[in-house]
Amino acid sequence: MIPSYANFGGKIHGGILLSLMDKVAYAAASKHAGNYCVTVSVDGVNFLQPVEVGELVSLLASVNYVGRTSVLVGIKVTAEDVRTGSVKHTNTCYFTMVAKNDAGKPTLVPGLLLETRDDTRRFQEAIKRREFKARYHQEFDNARTILAVVDQLHLLENERCQLAY
Repeated sequence: MIPSYANFGGKIHGGILLSLMDKVAYAAASKHAGNYCVTVSVDGVNFLQPVEVGELVSLLASVNYVGRTSVLVGIKVTAEDVRTGSVKHTNTCYFTMVAKNDAGKPTLVPGLLLETRDDTRRFQEAIKRREFKARYHQEFDNARTILAVVDQLHLLENERCQLAY
């Protein structure tokens, strides 16, 4: 990581890392799909530890799950201090990519060959992650639909805000 990637605190911008992860997810998904792929969602982007200028960043991608037209790519990011050899895990996240044909329409992707127990575990975890994500979106949409601002003002107690109306 070079100095121009750093913020004022000397840490690498999260956006730089996200851009790298997106490129790696594209490469993994496109290789599996045999087609151009686009990013439709990114889940689990939590920066566990900062990346410093001068550290060597590695991104390990795996195709964890495939749907009809989608490919879920898991990415593990590590940063190594090349002077000491110390390696730290900075984050893991999941990119959902959709394969596109030459007309720009979603296209069928090949199935996934699960060769190891880890492959099987990742596939099963991806199924659970999809279920939780769908349930979260449904519950949030339901809560937002029935949310009456005036009736829910108690939610603002102990929060760092004040009403100006």
